[in-house]
Amino acid sequence: MPLEHAVADYRTACTSRAIDDREIALQKQSRVFFQISGAGHEAILLALARHLRAGHDWFYPYYRDLALVLGLGVSPTEVLLQAVGSSEDPASGGRQMPAHWGDVDRHIVTQSSSVSSQCLSAVGSAEAARYIAERPHLPGCEAQGDEITYVSLGEGGTSEGEFWESLNSACTLRLPVLFLVADNGYAISVPQADQASAPISELVAGFRGLRTFEVDGCDYFESHTTAADAVAHLRAGRGPVLVHAKVTRPYSHSSADTQSKYRPADELAHEASRDPIGLLRDALVDAGVLTAEEAEQIRIDATAEVAKAAKEALAAPVPDPTTATRHVWALPERPVPDEPGPDGEVVSYGEAIRLTLLELMEADERIRVFGEDVADAADPHLADVEGKGGVFGTTFGLQRRFGTARCYNTPLAEANIIGRAVGQGLRGLRPSPEIQFFDYIWPAMHQIKTEAATIRWRSNGHFTCPTVIRAPIGGYLTGGAIWHSQSGESIFAHVPGVAVAMPSRARDAAGLLRYAFQCEDPVLFLEHKHLLRQPYARDPFPPADWVLPFGHGDIRRPGADLTVVTWGATVHKSLLAAQQLADEGAGEVEVIDLRTLAPWDHDLVADSVTRTGRVLVVHEDSVTCGFGAEVAAWVASECFTHLDAPVRRVGALDTHVAYAPVLERAILPQTEDVAAAARDLLRF
Repeated sequence: MPLEHAVADYRTACTSRAIDDREIALQKQSRVFFQISGAGHEAILLALARHLRAGHDWFYPYYRDLALVLGLGVSPTEVLLQAVGSSEDPASGGRQMPAHWGDVDRHIVTQSSSVSSQCLSAVGSAEAARYIAERPHLPGCEAQGDEITYVSLGEGGTSEGEFWESLNSACTLRLPVLFLVADNGYAISVPQADQASAPISELVAGFRGLRTFEVDGCDYFESHTTAADAVAHLRAGRGPVLVHAKVTRPYSHSSADTQSKYRPADELAHEASRDPIGLLRDALVDAGVLTAEEAEQIRIDATAEVAKAAKEALAAPVPDPTTATRHVWALPERPVPDEPGPDGEVVSYGEAIRLTLLELMEADERIRVFGEDVADAADPHLADVEGKGGVFGTTFGLQRRFGTARCYNTPLAEANIIGRAVGQGLRGLRPSPEIQFFDYIWPAMHQIKTEAATIRWRSNGHFTCPTVIRAPIGGYLTGGAIWHSQSGESIFAHVPGVAVAMPSRARDAAGLLRYAFQCEDPVLFLEHKHLLRQPYARDPFPPADWVLPFGHGDIRRPGADLTVVTWGATVHKSLLAAQQLADEGAGEVEVIDLRTLAPWDHDLVADSVTRTGRVLVVHEDSVTCGFGAEVAAWVASECFTHLDAPVRRVGALDTHVAYAPVLERAILPQTEDVAAAARDLLRF
């Protein structure tokens, strides 16, 4: 190793520590609002930075990785701009707390605070790189044949299931992922002994294909040798690596923590004796590379450089409050198409989804469909069996047509499915992960809400995550019971940054799905299970240029006396109820199908309410806190002067969906429930 590299890294380590110290001082002055340090981790991080390549490899760091990002070329001023919350913070524009890195040019992916959730995205990034490298013509995608994906976490983070799911897929696919576990002995105040039965390097021993290194992460020279070996292994394409580095934590977890409350004085004194900066300084002085005075001058110069950077950061502008809602999403603008002609082949709702996927995948090689059971069969058996193609058949034939690289099965692990999609989307692909049943989407909630939904906003628009998450939803199955009948669209409509579509008929499913794949942000595309093969949901398949933008509802039945706002499976029930009331002479009911919930068509609803003066919101989900509550509240607030009656809602009972048909029918809203509520409103 060239000794000038060691001296340069000593200088960077001093800079890293000086930034920590400066931030702590500024936080006490209320000019920095939170602080979390990388102290004690400098040696292993700078050793790895020596062997990894900014702008070539990809990086998913965590909040202790200050020395790494400095080693990759991020400047002290850029770091401190984030600490002071400046609009000129290049990582987030003042939206994220300190130590949340992000740099497009250096391939440092925008970071969340969530422990270990980045591991699955890192795996997705690595598998995307392999796919892209074999297809260099893909627009907006770039990959290097020998690139490495780096991801780091603390030993406490290895308790998270997403870490283990990421290891499993990295090993199964033999991906070039470098997992750094920086083990400083504590997850805030929880010691390692309370986290696991053994060190992480022992716990992972059963993963075939995983090369594991144990290293004293306070020893720069040992770390340098380990980093060289690990990177060589990865660039040779020999599979993933886990580096278990024992480091120190001389400072408290963060500015909100005081570690002397739970760590004895002798333990902290021992920590100080292993400080990696002091050890590196002493080694360089003992070897005659530096004099003690030169080493001290480097530290002084680093402190001065950081002081100057802090002064620049403090003088930088703060964010304009009017920009707070920028970059939540950026849905493409498209005109609402005219009604499609009647010439297309009449297809079911489910078949419309399958045909649209075939059409889109034919046109765009960036689209990959994956999840549980979505493939037809294992490649060796394809010629001998019919094929699965999803539990509802909506992906049937995709693997045969496009190959296993573009339609493939995943482990039965919903967070794994979505997390890997996030990583692929960040690399410019157009992943379409499928959650087999909406009822089992909850293990993926972390990846959807914490990662996918926030990427554009938290990076101030520098990173995007195009991902179309497909999920069969809903009940009316006669036997679906609790865990195959859930609705819950309101929960996701509440998440800024996620678009939510829930079509009720075949043609809309095709048009909305086409639009979803044009989005650069995550879309939750909800396919109602009951509608997949219903005759009344069939339509002529619309032509390929019939693209239906989100946020535009449809008047399914015009009327002048009452507005029904609905979506999904209750559209048909509302239409039946409206016809029943018309036959009775009770009134003419206008039925609006919202089609999408985030965004939803305020203008169409307002126009209808202006004409009818009465509103009934109908949905399948439980009444309490269902999305109907949002619609009803908005109508009451914005259309109050046009109302001639209270806004009413019809939905499921506030309970779970039962198995017995008689109970299911009593729990879910039926046509007669809609008709009864509408009749009451018409009489008001």
